[in-house]
Amino acid sequence: MKLIRCIYLLIIPIGILFYYPGCGKQQVITLESLLDEMVSVEKLSCFPDPYYTCHQESSYDRRSVSPDDPTWFANDDGFGIIRIDTIGERFEKVMFDETGPGVITRIWITTIDKRGTWRFYFDGSTQPGWTIPAYDLMKMDVPGIGRGLLQPHTSYEPEGKGGNTLFLPIPYTKGCKITFEDEPGINPTPKYYGINFRKYPKNTDIETFSAEVLKRAEKRIAEVDNLLLDPVLAKSGEILTESKSLSASDSLILELPKGENAVYEVKFNIDTQNSVQFDQLMREIIFCASFDGKQTVWVPLSDFSGGGMGAPYVKSWYLDSDGKGNITSRWLMPYKEEGILKLINISSLPIDVRMETNISPLKWDKHSLYFHSSWRQETGIPIYRYNEPDKCIDWNFATIEGRGIYKGDLLSLFNHAPRWYGEGDEKIWVDNDTFPSHFGTGTEDYYNSSWAPVVPFYTPFGGAPRADLESSHGYNAFFRTRNLDGIPFKEKFKFDIEMMGWERGHADYATTIYWYGDYDSQAIGTSGEEEARRKLVPAPENPKDYKIANSIEFETMEITEKSPSLKVENQGMTDFQGGKWSRATQLLGKEGKIGDYIEFRFNNLEERKYKIIVYATHAVDYGIITFKVNDKPTHVSFDGYDRNVIPSKPIELGSFIPLSGEIKLRIEITGTNKQSQGEKYMFGLDCLQLIPF
Repeated sequence: MKLIRCIYLLIIPIGILFYYPGCGKQQVITLESLLDEMVSVEKLSCFPDPYYTCHQESSYDRRSVSPDDPTWFANDDGFGIIRIDTIGERFEKVMFDETGPGVITRIWITTIDKRGTWRFYFDGSTQPGWTIPAYDLMKMDVPGIGRGLLQPHTSYEPEGKGGNTLFLPIPYTKGCKITFEDEPGINPTPKYYGINFRKYPKNTDIETFSAEVLKRAEKRIAEVDNLLLDPVLAKSGEILTESKSLSASDSLILELPKGENAVYEVKFNIDTQNSVQFDQLMREIIFCASFDGKQTVWVPLSDFSGGGMGAPYVKSWYLDSDGKGNITSRWLMPYKEEGILKLINISSLPIDVRMETNISPLKWDKHSLYFHSSWRQETGIPIYRYNEPDKCIDWNFATIEGRGIYKGDLLSLFNHAPRWYGEGDEKIWVDNDTFPSHFGTGTEDYYNSSWAPVVPFYTPFGGAPRADLESSHGYNAFFRTRNLDGIPFKEKFKFDIEMMGWERGHADYATTIYWYGDYDSQAIGTSGEEEARRKLVPAPENPKDYKIANSIEFETMEITEKSPSLKVENQGMTDFQGGKWSRATQLLGKEGKIGDYIEFRFNNLEERKYKIIVYATHAVDYGIITFKVNDKPTHVSFDGYDRNVIPSKPIELGSFIPLSGEIKLRIEITGTNKQSQGEKYMFGLDCLQLIPF
């Protein structure tokens, strides 16, 4: 074991010169002061003064009125609004309408048709103070803003579906109303939204958002945006480093300097010497922290990192991880008198660990809070379909008793269901709420994305560190940290989430929460060593790795000829669980009619016989296709109808000799099954075997 002490001197960039020194009361709240607060780890760790409450207005299904009502789990979340205002000849959907001083801290939106107009009305004015010419925040004109404060979702298409999330604070003195008007003559489509905001006491001095304020703050917006994307420490400090080879049940302990101080950064380096068991070992290294004699942190390091099961790559404002055992935490951890950081090896294998901290003096006052982080795991949680609201349940994500401020969370899970698990809305109850002050529209929406994405992504405020399979089967992780949208509470905080998906099944959830609280505040229902030692479930096989031997994928073949009216496209098949498709993709034919065809040619073949075997797909809206080889009928007919989407058995067309080294294959629509529904003449082609003999 070794202990290294030194003084760490930083070159402080321009963006840090406006950090708050501590928890002092803000006299006038302006756009600039809010931007300062966004990059002040000190201010964001304090109980607010003046005290404000946090809320969310969203498009949740308004049939949800009470946990005792059967419509509590209603899921038509794209049409919830407050009312419709008629202004002249305009019909404006009111999505947000608050009176009194406040600040909008986050706007999340998505839709399938962006045409229309956003309008923001401030302080009771009948004229909009800000207009955006689409249901698309990427279309707004804010000088200096970049991907730190405004992020398109992974599904975003500038002229198609998809959405974005805005973190630029929007303050107002007397009130704010936000409306959206669909483009005249266009049928309205679902407009999903979630608007987080602070409500301040009546006489709080706040400067209202305006074009003039935006122009004045342009430089500050750019500085904060850049800093959120590339965070650095706010202060020079004392560096403490300790390393050790941990045997089973051993600990590395780092004692912090006495007195009023704060941990500004912790770096972890884990060398497991066993890459095969890396995922399990990172779950069995526990990070603990105690301040002033009380333990406030107990979390598996894989989950504390923001990555969850497997400890994958993470990049965000508070947490970074390289996915190889190197983790950086920038959570501020203040204390009055003493502190201890600890790593515990609860595995049966030796592990080399290193921990480095950056510590600076920080005055403790009545608004100061301790950093807390806890972990909870439960397996076998049932998932019900979104159209089975009578069966759905709320699962308790987190419950905290005492005073504090909620700062974020990680949802790390194994989805045993075959398809998307995350239709469920979050419901957050604060203090004496009689209805959730935060009622969302879907799990991925809460985590700043949309349209059931199963792809990794990273932003300053979290992302999706793990997304193994397109179907969402297997391991997934979502991560969100809260900045200005942190939620203060005086007595109690309760976070539930609906267990709702596209198919029935079950899931194993592990949740990590990050929060600040008083000495006696505590999280309820946390998990310990028994759950941390639970063996991780093996990751399922990726459907894309499955390939029919010696086959040629139809979706990769060149189409040499086809009917003009027939449309073809590549279709991923990972959502369908009726079997396996080669490379999990097929060629889909649609909008066809009897007589339409598609043709392929195989060249440079030897003058010998070839057996041709086709693999296709059955579905409820598929028709009947026949096959010609070298312009001659094979007399093989394939009926694609089935109530389920399933791969076909091998379709043997026969044996054929190339003509001048070429075989031509034509596939033609010749009918449909009387039970076929919908389009009725669609077809799906998976792959083909061309076997010489």
